[in-house]
Amino acid sequence: MKSDALRDDILRHIQFTLGNDPGKPDRFSCYMGLAYAVRDRLMERWIRTQRSLEDTLAKRVYFLSMEFLPGRFLKNYLTSLQIDEEARIAVEELGFDLSELEEEESDAGLGNGGLGRLASCYMDSMACTKLPGYGYGIRYDYGIFHQVIEDGYQREECDNWLRRGDPWEIQRRDGLQPIRFYGRTESYTDIEGRLRHRWVDGELVQAMPCDILIPGFGGGYVTNMRLWAAQSSSELNLEHFSHGHYMSAVESKVLSETISKVLYPSDEVELGKELRLKQQYFFVAATLGDIIRQYKKQNPTFDDFPNSVAIQLNDTHPTIAIPELMRLLMDEEELGWDVAWRICERTFAYTNHTVLPEALETWPVDLIGRLLPRHLEIIYEINRRFLEVVTSQFPDEPGLPARVSLIQEGGVRRVRMAHIAIVGSHSVNGVAELHSSILKSSLFHDFDRIFPDRFTNVTNGITPRRWLYQANPSLSRLITSAIGPEWIGDLDRLQELVPSADDHGFRQSWLEMKREGKRRLARYILRSTGIGVNPNTLFDVHVKRMHEYKRQLLNVLHVVTLYNRIKANPDGAFQPRTVIFAGKAAPAYHQAKRIIKLITSVAEVVNHDPDVRGRLRVVFLPNYCVSQAEKIVPAADLSEQISTAGMEASGTGNMKMSLNGALTIGTLDGANVEIMEAVGRDNIFIFGLTAEQVVDLRAGGYDPRRYYQGDGELRQTLDMIGSGSFSPRDRQLFAPIVGALLDHGDYFLVLADYRSYVTAQEEVSRVFQDADEWSRRSILNTARMGKFSSDRAVLEYANRIWGVQPLGR
Repeated sequence: MKSDALRDDILRHIQFTLGNDPGKPDRFSCYMGLAYAVRDRLMERWIRTQRSLEDTLAKRVYFLSMEFLPGRFLKNYLTSLQIDEEARIAVEELGFDLSELEEEESDAGLGNGGLGRLASCYMDSMACTKLPGYGYGIRYDYGIFHQVIEDGYQREECDNWLRRGDPWEIQRRDGLQPIRFYGRTESYTDIEGRLRHRWVDGELVQAMPCDILIPGFGGGYVTNMRLWAAQSSSELNLEHFSHGHYMSAVESKVLSETISKVLYPSDEVELGKELRLKQQYFFVAATLGDIIRQYKKQNPTFDDFPNSVAIQLNDTHPTIAIPELMRLLMDEEELGWDVAWRICERTFAYTNHTVLPEALETWPVDLIGRLLPRHLEIIYEINRRFLEVVTSQFPDEPGLPARVSLIQEGGVRRVRMAHIAIVGSHSVNGVAELHSSILKSSLFHDFDRIFPDRFTNVTNGITPRRWLYQANPSLSRLITSAIGPEWIGDLDRLQELVPSADDHGFRQSWLEMKREGKRRLARYILRSTGIGVNPNTLFDVHVKRMHEYKRQLLNVLHVVTLYNRIKANPDGAFQPRTVIFAGKAAPAYHQAKRIIKLITSVAEVVNHDPDVRGRLRVVFLPNYCVSQAEKIVPAADLSEQISTAGMEASGTGNMKMSLNGALTIGTLDGANVEIMEAVGRDNIFIFGLTAEQVVDLRAGGYDPRRYYQGDGELRQTLDMIGSGSFSPRDRQLFAPIVGALLDHGDYFLVLADYRSYVTAQEEVSRVFQDADEWSRRSILNTARMGKFSSDRAVLEYANRIWGVQPLGR
């Protein structure tokens, strides 16, 4: 039996890999033994997959991302290999419960939020659709941070996710690549009389490849992420050590290896800015070296490079790859500028993930010139040639060159990385139809005129294997009982559920499966926070990165409004509601951290007030991560997607919760627009200003105090927050939050959308009281989410941008 073989392999690894007694394994050693046994099975399939790719000489896709957020691997691997039942039997024979072993694994600290999770969903879909693709990034030692809530405040701790080792990564110490920083450039004339350049001197850091395997569902096709870890080229200065200078003896090693220590080091100080740029160059330089090494195995010239290689830049972080490839092609491979540039343009594609100008990276010219002197020369030359074309095409627009220049002039001259990505790529895409429209009409309007065929849209997607089949097994079984299992690999098949929405018996079963997910989450909340919640209440869920544009604050204002209504009418009939928040604020984002404190302070008052007991509960779950999301998403009744219209590029949390039958309350922002079109206007709660109305309101002179003066409930709510009703020990604690709304312009239009949001929430409560109607709408949400599969998204990239075919087609 497969379970017998798996059990024997677990015991073998406990003894020979871990060096432990297989007769007395503890829970962690059993987890590690199982992990190595599973990795063995993946490795066999990975080798077969790579041989097939080499035999077909297929064009390959390289997905460059500063973040991946894969979550835990064990359960995902067991599901993909379809050996979860064998694993359960094998570990039970050893005296353990599989679900308990899964909790032994730490979430991989390789990403932060939606950007990294999207990258991981795309890796899953590349494997499931058999696309010849690989992910490239950084193997961070400590991730971003572990969030602790202490006295209601966020406190950051080191996310030491590797403290007990990682059984999944394969370190390729024989594949070290030298990466240069600093130094200088020099010119010379080659033997044919051509002027050439080279980058010399400076410091070298070694990049070590670490592979993590990514299986497709069924396990037949296995690809990998290759993540780079920094290794010092000088381990120990023996002379310093011999003289007793022990710290200086290892200083070079420590500084070099800092590059891959932490995701997004703070850039509040100059050294932090330099470290971030170092990280970006480090991983793209190592990646391009790897790509070229693989390409040259089969190709004597670079004539076919764009037909063999597609490189996708996941946001602006990897953009330095464009001047790096130019450097390699010209300085190392001795190609001319025009040939090298044509190769770059045909090879690179760029995905933009934000419309927020402050999120579009720029770097001081002086910093790039000091850290990467040859790249600054190349950037200047790209810019010179590009602006010549712009001036020629638009001779009557003297202001255009400055607007589109790769260099932002001013007090501190800066390099605009998004502009490099646009100019150096053959395709630029947004990640939702609204987002892509805003890129073309507003943010990058000038570039759309210059490159009219370059901009396109690929709406984001999520993997149904992780976010429904694996995360919500009870609901998955019900769906499979109704329409069969084919939906797991073809999410459009969920459409076959539509008739079941009119089946009363199926609706009752659906509600019970949803309640099972809510009971699981209730137990987790009790363990994590000590707060008991009632699974029969409406679970109102707002989980995502803490940012003012995502408007957790608007949700808090509604919570306080509900609280005030209950206090004013203690005997009134109110729909019982549990409001669940989770999310991390960047360490230097003080207003977002202050909003976390407000949420926890409101929760403290609400949860201890006997007048509201049983009718309103507020929870903030600390340290939001993938494994926590897998518990929250299946339990959500209401999905909060309430960003200021025109500011959310797409969102994927909205897709995950809708796929699991949650109804969305949201603005017409990001992918909410397409979700509304898919599920039907009657099965979503839309409120607030549209993106166009936001622009018009700001242009006309937005006055937030007009809303404050004209709405009694809003005024009461803000006065309570500002006067210290939720902070009796420091009554001015939340004054900066109220001040940002009333005195500093309310940039994210919280007050403008408040009344519309409260009205929409009243409709939510009304519909939820009719359980049969709510379940019907819930089923239709799930049934109509086929478009939002990441399988669809990566195949769109493959067909329209990358020019690759799935293996075997």
